[in-house]
Amino acid sequence: MQEVVKKEVLKLMDAGLIYPISNSSWVSPHHEKNELIPSRTVTGWRVCIDYRKLNDATWKEHFPLPFIDQMLEWLAGQQFYCFLDGFSGYFQIPIAPEDQEKTTFTCPYSTYAYRRMPFGLCNTPATFQRCMVAIFQDMIESSMEVFMDDFSVYGNSFDQCLVNLERMLKSCVETKLMLNWESVTSW
Repeated sequence: MQEVVKKEVLKLMDAGLIYPISNSSWVSPHHEKNELIPSRTVTGWRVCIDYRKLNDATWKEHFPLPFIDQMLEWLAGQQFYCFLDGFSGYFQIPIAPEDQEKTTFTCPYSTYAYRRMPFGLCNTPATFQRCMVAIFQDMIESSMEVFMDDFSVYGNSFDQCLVNLERMLKSCVETKLMLNWESVTSW
């Protein structure tokens, strides 16, 4: 299992998502039990960091996540849909340099900190949703819905759906939001 952790840590380093750090007063361990490092069908293994102590010391952000029934209500009656997924969504959100040290984690090989938002932090979902709402605020409830890194673009006609999709994609380009093209679906 340590080889899996080493491989994943090296991938995160190569991608520029983490960096080596020393002398941090904020250190969280990685989970060592196999069942806490879940397998993912698309991307393989994911290293889990035990951020419970950091989360206990963190002020909780209360940004509302949308209710699924409300989203379905907006989608109901539309004729055409396109469903998209963000690519490694949380990792697209940078962490302020002064806060990066707080994400420090240790593993058998070294100690690292994140440059980008990892999963496991208590405010990650709220922060991510707030960012997505800020990016797409002029389109939500009129041409698309956003739930975390899942995007539903719609229209009453094929042409209108394409126009809405183009607007959404333009916003993605402008904000450098990357999508997972393997999971795009349209109806």
